[in-house]
Amino acid sequence: MTTIAYLVCWGSFWTLLYIFVGYPLLMWLWAHVLPKPVRKQSYLPTVSVIIVVRDGVRHIRSKLKNLRVLDYPPEYIEIIVACDGCKDRTAALVRHSHDPRARVLEFPVPRGKALCLNDAIATARGEVLLMTDVQHKLSPLALRELVANLGDPRVGVASGGLELENVRSAFAHGVSAYWRYEKFIREQESRCASTIGASSALYVMRRELFQPLPPDTLLDDVLVPMRVAAAGHRVVLEPHAVMWGEPAQEPSAEQPRRLHASIGCFQLMELAPWLLSPARNPLWFQFVSHKALRLLAPWLLLSLLLSSAYLARYHQAYAAVLAALLLSLAAVPMERIRPHAGRWLPVRLMLAFFYFNLYAAQASIAFARSRGEHPW
Repeated sequence: MTTIAYLVCWGSFWTLLYIFVGYPLLMWLWAHVLPKPVRKQSYLPTVSVIIVVRDGVRHIRSKLKNLRVLDYPPEYIEIIVACDGCKDRTAALVRHSHDPRARVLEFPVPRGKALCLNDAIATARGEVLLMTDVQHKLSPLALRELVANLGDPRVGVASGGLELENVRSAFAHGVSAYWRYEKFIREQESRCASTIGASSALYVMRRELFQPLPPDTLLDDVLVPMRVAAAGHRVVLEPHAVMWGEPAQEPSAEQPRRLHASIGCFQLMELAPWLLSPARNPLWFQFVSHKALRLLAPWLLLSLLLSSAYLARYHQAYAAVLAALLLSLAAVPMERIRPHAGRWLPVRLMLAFFYFNLYAAQASIAFARSRGEHPW
């Protein structure tokens, strides 16, 4: 029993260290030793902007206004708004926006984002697709910077980065730190090969590379780029293409988004099992390290906690590990009892780390029960 506990403890520790520290450092080293720079060129293709929305009346006016200030020839852009079962005035506001480039695809019964994307892209006339959503603001230069990457014939998808504004609470600061960490990893992946996935609210791709999505696909922003990479094209991150959004200020507001992302990752491996095949997925190493292993992280943390608790009676080193884990967990109730503790960076980081892993664990249980049946 003690031998098993040793193996579980050290196996969990080293795997967690690899997931959160080792893999980012390995990508950084790879990007510096064997970089693959993108040959950006001035490139002005026609662009179809694709927005799938459900009940977006609060944001649609500002989104259309935001698209009008893009630094790109207006006559080269068309805007397709797919209303998925909208019960509000979203479609009417688009029709009365006085923007001749905008048109609506209205689906009275909710169908899910994937099927709406399929139908919207089937009607698109642009050489390039710009995928975005109704909530995030795009920087004026975002589209021009993204399509410049497509001037390199090796690039099939170019994604932008997220900048957070209105970051107020301790939890929101933790989320902001997470996105900076995630952006660092994606930048290194992009510099040495291809990044895993794209930002669903801001990426461009060559229209001819799009393949219709399976119904109810949750992570289209991962499956689409991975298919493009499997076809021999690169998926890159463009740091100068920026979108702005607001983080959740409280964990309960972030939970639906994290559950969607984690359940979507489980579903992705079920929909496209080739992603787990080294022979068929050219980005297999990155996908497993960046996506699949993270789904195991909450269970690895639990096994590390339990095994170190069992071994603490045999050696002080394991007692120290147990104490460190419990002290880290204490950051959650500490911030609730004493909100000013959230001003400390370690507390902010532990809050986000704890809740993100909690939601990943909840997602694995939810997917096992429901098989990720909800399309949004």
